[in-house]
Amino acid sequence: MPPASNTDLSRRERQIMDVVYERGSASAAEIQDCLPDPPSYSAVRALLRVLEEKGHLRHRTDGPRYIYAPILSRDKAKASALRRVLKTFFNGSAEQAVAALIDMNASELSDDELHRLGRLIEDARKKES
Repeated sequence: MPPASNTDLSRRERQIMDVVYERGSASAAEIQDCLPDPPSYSAVRALLRVLEEKGHLRHRTDGPRYIYAPILSRDKAKASALRRVLKTFFNGSAEQAVAALIDMNASELSDDELHRLGRLIEDARKKES
């Protein structure tokens, strides 16, 4: 089953995935130690099972412990989530999504960020030809 996107994750599931991505792999106890206002150990284990069922994590055994690791790299997971957001909210239009992001953050974008965006657009034009 292909992994669902990050938009299919609860806040706590996203926190767990952030810990696993940051560490590369982790046990339930290690994950619990890294969570803000951590739930019980059994709640963490239950969430890890859910994340496995959703196709985000896999585990291996290390003695009595399960060690969890992401199925996809963070970059692939981000790309998958972004494709889903584009399809769901922007009719698949990258242009509409970028315009919405710029409109939302226009006053917060630095000259360097605007310059980099311009370079990315120019690079995309060059790849097209």
